Amino acid sequence: MIIAFLIAIIGVIPLVLAISVLKLYKGSELASVLLLYMVAISFWQIDIAVLYLDGIFPAETITLLFKIFRIGPIIMVPIVFYLCYVLIKKHTANIKNQRLPQFLYSILNRKVLFFLSGWSLAIYLINFTPLGILGLKKMKVIASDYFFYFPEYGPLHILFVMHTASIIVFVLFSFVISKLIQNTYLKAFLSTFSFCSLLLFFTGLFNFIPGTGALFSSLGVIIFSVIIVFSFVRMHTMITVSLNRLMERQKKLDEAGNLAASLVHEVKNTLQIINGYSKLLNELSAVPPEGKKMNEMVFTASLQLEGLINNYTQYITHKSIEFKMVDLNEVLEQAIEISQEFIIRNSAEVTFDKKYKTLKTYANQTYLKQVFVNLIKNSSEAFLEDKAIRNITISTDIQGDRIHIHIIDTGKGIPYDELESIFDPFHSTKKDGMGLGLPFVKNIILEHRGEIKVLDSSVQGTHIEIILPQYSFSNF
Repeated sequence: MIIAFLIAIIGVIPLVLAISVLKLYKGSELASVLLLYMVAISFWQIDIAVLYLDGIFPAETITLLFKIFRIGPIIMVPIVFYLCYVLIKKHTANIKNQRLPQFLYSILNRKVLFFLSGWSLAIYLINFTPLGILGLKKMKVIASDYFFYFPEYGPLHILFVMHTASIIVFVLFSFVISKLIQNTYLKAFLSTFSFCSLLLFFTGLFNFIPGTGALFSSLGVIIFSVIIVFSFVRMHTMITVSLNRLMERQKKLDEAGNLAASLVHEVKNTLQIINGYSKLLNELSAVPPEGKKMNEMVFTASLQLEGLINNYTQYITHKSIEFKMVDLNEVLEQAIEISQEFIIRNSAEVTFDKKYKTLKTYANQTYLKQVFVNLIKNSSEAFLEDKAIRNITISTDIQGDRIHIHIIDTGKGIPYDELESIFDPFHSTKKDGMGLGLPFVKNIILEHRGEIKVLDSSVQGTHIEIILPQYSFSNF
């Protein structure tokens, strides 16, 4: 009785810890999955505890309770699979898609989840028949005076063993995914979770050996519960600290925006002077053709700046951006033309793979053009001095009602630990960078109801993908 009580108390520990974590982090899907996992572990321990109730309940009652609470180890399989499914579906933006094995995408889906749930139910029902468990027999714990019941298994018990053994496979899946996630805090938690789950599984194997009792598995539960909850709390604490820092940067960005609004008028006055003299220079006969071409570039760039100022004025006045159908090919070509100074200065070569004659999209032409100017500038500055191949390739593709724009360079790549922060305000990997270019890019893409992500980045180069809706948002 005392041993049964102690084992049951140990089994409640993971459940209490998981409920506390769920209350602390309401709305966290990972916390919900962790709660389900802890519930399964608690049922597993209670399942073991009932085997020590000799003299308290009849053998038939103990057998029934053992079969009922065996849901714990059985349901752990679909729960671990569900964790992997959540990571793939909900954290896909944090995963480097190019490196993730394709077979994981084909396995980790809703259909397989439903199948595993149904299969677990079938294993659970077999458990109530002589095919799963014939009954219980009384045995003595090695080197003690305590007795407990040990199950006598039926011919289909092998299905239960194979089912629970598959936990190893899905835990390894979660470990593989953890190594490919860019968020360092989530990666650390998942690595700890995988290691502790394997430890818990191997200590649980002692339950299949007659005479060993439940000491090893209970010890494994205590170690698992403490480490995994501590790791989860640490992960969320670090993420909260990171978000607070980001909010401070955003506050600085808002203050800079207010200052920029007061400077718009002065910039417009200066820009009018530049435009005026640029037009006068073209009228002079003494200016050589090459000079006139350079002057046209100055005038084109000044028109782009004027468009940005007008759009920004409209935005701070009406808090809205004007959208219309534009030709994305023209936007890209104009962006490449404006970026010629960066391209030439860095000895880069830009190739635009114009797959479609016209490519209409619902956008703000000025803002979208500046997005591509910023990205081309970043790519042209990403080459090491001794780099021989200095290519920037831009291509487009239509998938359904969305346009995918790919910008691939052969530069030095983005440091792995910086991938999570490159779109944060005032965060820059350049020595003299302000950290405002990519945040502007991301904000404009989000205003267009689009997405931007780094598909891959290494010493061979960087691959950025932008996804935009092809039609107006009301039809999107």
